[in-house]
Order: sequence, then C-alpha cells, then structure tokens
Amino acid sequence: MHPYGDKACELMIEVTEVRNRRVEVEGVEVFYRESVPTRADAPALLLLHGFPSGSHQFRRLIDVLGSRYHLIAPDYPGFGNTVAPADFDYTFDRLADITEAFVRQLDLSRFAMYVFDFGAPVGYRVATRHPEWITGLVVQNGNAYEAGLSAGAKDFIALRPDQEGADDIIGQLLGPDGTRGQYEQGVADTSRLAPESWMLDQSYLDLPGRTRAQLSLAYDYHSNVARYPEWQAWLRTYTPPALIVWGANDPFFPAPGAEAYLADLPDAELHLFDTGHFALETHLREIAPLIAAFLDRLPASQ
Repeated sequence: MHPYGDKACELMIEVTEVRNRRVEVEGVEVFYRESVPTRADAPALLLLHGFPSGSHQFRRLIDVLGSRYHLIAPDYPGFGNTVAPADFDYTFDRLADITEAFVRQLDLSRFAMYVFDFGAPVGYRVATRHPEWITGLVVQNGNAYEAGLSAGAKDFIALRPDQEGADDIIGQLLGPDGTRGQYEQGVADTSRLAPESWMLDQSYLDLPGRTRAQLSLAYDYHSNVARYPEWQAWLRTYTPPALIVWGANDPFFPAPGAEAYLADLPDAELHLFDTGHFALETHLREIAPLIAAFLDRLPASQ
C-alpha cells in the first residue's frame, strides 16, 4: 500500500519537459529554452525577452504552459547564455537578423510571438519582414507608440555617444541598483518578487563585453521610435489577433502605451495589472490563463 493511501497513487502532476539547447546562427552561438509539448500539433509561441534579462525570465511561464504549447525562448546576442563574436555589431537590426535566422534554423513556419520590452522592436522587425509567420501577438510592456514612452524614457532615448556623461547615465541602469529598481518600481508588494531574478540578470550584465553591448543598444534605441509608424501600419494591415497584458505602473512604458494598440487593433484583448515592468514576476497566476485561452483560439502553428 502507498504510505499516503490509494488516493495519492491516482494523482498525476504534469511537469513540463524542457530542453536547453544551443545552435550556431551566423557565427553566434544562440542559447534557447524549448518546451516539449504533449501534442505534436501544439500552438507555438516565440518568447522574446527584454532588457536586462534573457530567456530565463520565462522559465516559470514555460513550466506552467510548456506541456500544452510549444514555447521557444532564445537569448539575444549580448544577453543570457548566448555567445557572440567580439566584433558583433550590437544594433536592433542585428538582433532581429539573428532572431530571424534562428527561426529559420528551427524551421518554425507559423507561430505567435510574445513581445516584451526589447522583444517588441526585435519581434516587430521580424514580423514586418515575414508577416506570414505570425499567428498572433502577446504584448507585455512591449511599446510601439510614442504615447507609451514616459518622460524618463524619452530622456534616455535622446542620449547620444558624443554627449558628455551619457555613458555614466546609462551605466547607472546597468548596475545592481538599476537592475533591482527595474523589477521593484511600480510593484505594490515586493514580496511577490523573487530576488534571484534581478540578481541573475545582474550576473549576466557583469560578464565581459556586456557593457559595450548594452551601451550600443541604448544608443540605438532611437531607431525603434523612428520605426513606430511602420509597425503601426503593419498592425493595421495584418490585424493579428492580440492579447495585451501590461504592468500599468511601468516607469518606462506606462499604461497609455498599452491602450494605444487599440487604435490599430480594436479587437485586441487588453488587461492592465497593478504592477511594474516585469509583470510576469508578480502576476503569472493571472496572466498565464489568459495566454492559454488566447493560444487555444489561434489556428494550428506548425
């Protein structure tokens, strides 16, 4: 007899099977996490992380939903466990190039995209190049509208390499206080934040060469704002099904950035949460079921 009784023997716990892989993409060793769903025809969701994080920011979401859906989360060059050549050109165009080539290498043909923070400018570049790939969008604090830029974000985007003190201003965001602050600002109950999340981000930021990468991307961010009209036109033209889940107290991308999507995607499903930039860290319990219901409404991905 089972020590906890016959009833315990009947319990079944579904644990997601996850593969941590590496693939060579245009001279970059891309690290990615991939779930193994129980169905061969499970909808696919490409998880595009933000700054200063990596694919590890999705580890809890993958654990919760990865058995039901095919979840793929790569690290960009300059982030997480991905290894780029010393002379890699850190621009958002190049991050998108690598992501596009990564998708081709994995032979993904139809998938939804989860775009968060840096994931929005990377993902929208890929989407405008290949609209036929995209079955839908999950947008979480991934901005594509000037209305979604806070005053502080606009000041940051205006920094230029030849501006005195600009490197120091950006550097403040790359240190422990800046990294922790990105997680905690706007969060009412910080006990919901696991400290290892921001500490892991910081450990990757401190790796050799990462400061140069982040400075380059910070100075290139204005190229994203310049392309907002192009991405908005793509949204209006292709009207992808969209789920918008947004931390309303984000100090960089406030709630008007979420609401602005409705002008181009009036049928989008919008949910605002009383939290900050990293909404999944505090509201996974609320957001994961919304993502599951959304993916279930999409056509077959593979």
